[in-house]
Amino acid sequence: MMNRRMVTVAVAAGAAAVGAGVAVWRLTPGAAAPGAEEALWAQRWERPQGGTVAAADFRGRPLLVNFWATWCPPCVEELPLLDRFYRERQASGWQVLALAIDQPSAVRQFLQRQPLAFPIGLAGFGGTELARQLGNDTGALPFTVVLDRRGRVAHRKLGQVKPADLQAWAEGR
Repeated sequence: MMNRRMVTVAVAAGAAAVGAGVAVWRLTPGAAAPGAEEALWAQRWERPQGGTVAAADFRGRPLLVNFWATWCPPCVEELPLLDRFYRERQASGWQVLALAIDQPSAVRQFLQRQPLAFPIGLAGFGGTELARQLGNDTGALPFTVVLDRRGRVAHRKLGQVKPADLQAWAEGR
């Protein structure tokens, strides 16, 4: 009886370790493709309210780029946190750009219910390719990339951003 219980506990612990390892592997961004940063800086996107937003306009300042969609619950959940981060850090040079991997009409409807202070670009499903170039091998959302003042990728996170992530990035960690 005791041996059976020990075997069961050992098997359960092993399965948990494998599951955790797979989760970490799936949520660890891959390496950015050669030329990915340059591809990002060359992009322009339509804005939901009209006009365009160009990545090049953000050069020279730290930039947090968030790939999201209205149909992605963790994306929607993290947007108020990103909005607060932008409002609090804008004066110190931080910029936030959200790239919607979604239908323009869905984004417009969403923003009517939950306005955001930072710029939104309508990247559509083509934005998925840009995210892949930047290291999002799985194509999962949300995906966040932080670029430093020189325009280089400093941090990447696949999955929901947490306050501790934003704090570390703002402090240069």
